[in-house]
Amino acid sequence: MGTSLEGRLVVAISSRALFDFEEENRLFEASDDRAYMQLQLQRLDEPARPGVAFSLVRKLLAFNADAPRVEVVILSRNDPVSGMRVFRSAQHYGLPIERGVFTRGQAPWRYLRPLAANLFLSTNEADVRSALEAGVPAARVFPHSARASDAHPDEVRIAFDGDAVIFSDEAERVFQREGLHAFQTHERDQAATPLAPGPFKPLLVALQRLQAASGPGMRIRTALVTARSAPAHERAIRTLMDWRIEVDEALFLGGLPKGEFLREFEPDFFFDDQTGHIESAARHVPAGHVAAGVSNPRPSVV
Repeated sequence: MGTSLEGRLVVAISSRALFDFEEENRLFEASDDRAYMQLQLQRLDEPARPGVAFSLVRKLLAFNADAPRVEVVILSRNDPVSGMRVFRSAQHYGLPIERGVFTRGQAPWRYLRPLAANLFLSTNEADVRSALEAGVPAARVFPHSARASDAHPDEVRIAFDGDAVIFSDEAERVFQREGLHAFQTHERDQAATPLAPGPFKPLLVALQRLQAASGPGMRIRTALVTARSAPAHERAIRTLMDWRIEVDEALFLGGLPKGEFLREFEPDFFFDDQTGHIESAARHVPAGHVAAGVSNPRPSVV
């Protein structure tokens, strides 16, 4: 029987999302890929510093203590030479990452389908948008986000926005078109009607499946962090109940800035569809932008 990743939570991640390659990336942007490759080769024996999504990856891989449940694959626009440093850095930190795809500047997202990836994290917005359009939960990592707290070594903590992330952007469209009062009225009237799934519902399902299959060591703690408030909160809760998905915490903030609340939750990662919320969050926690829904139209091609 051939090797298979079936049944595992598969996370595809770019080099810059996992490790801090910001200095090297500045050289790449100022010069060319050969100078970048040479610098990475010179630093082959120098482990890269942990990047924004490092804590999330490290903790997810800890679920493999007694069985292979999580697979992390490097999916990168880096060249294969630079890929050697990525693998060596992973080995230095004890991350059991064995698979990688390095495309030297070409879009790597097309390999998400054969990987059956449950999540794609990248610093490249075009790749993230293409992944989302292909039906893969994906987020653009903000490289200068705060790093995750060390306070919860046995918990993977993940926070999600609601509309256009876990749920569809149906309600957000009402809000943007008609305003807050119309939004609240719409959601109150539709409280018993489940929202359509958003791009990250499949990831929530996969995380819940991982938690159910795991032993007592690691656990997952999730939070819904949303600008909704009563009475619009009810439809969100009822939708999760209809899907048979549980979240551990729900923060209905009624438009308050999310950053300081996320600082208290201390997630290993936070996902939101609005860059303003991500910028607020990134001062306190690792964060990524989900370029989906009405707030994220495709840039015009001139």
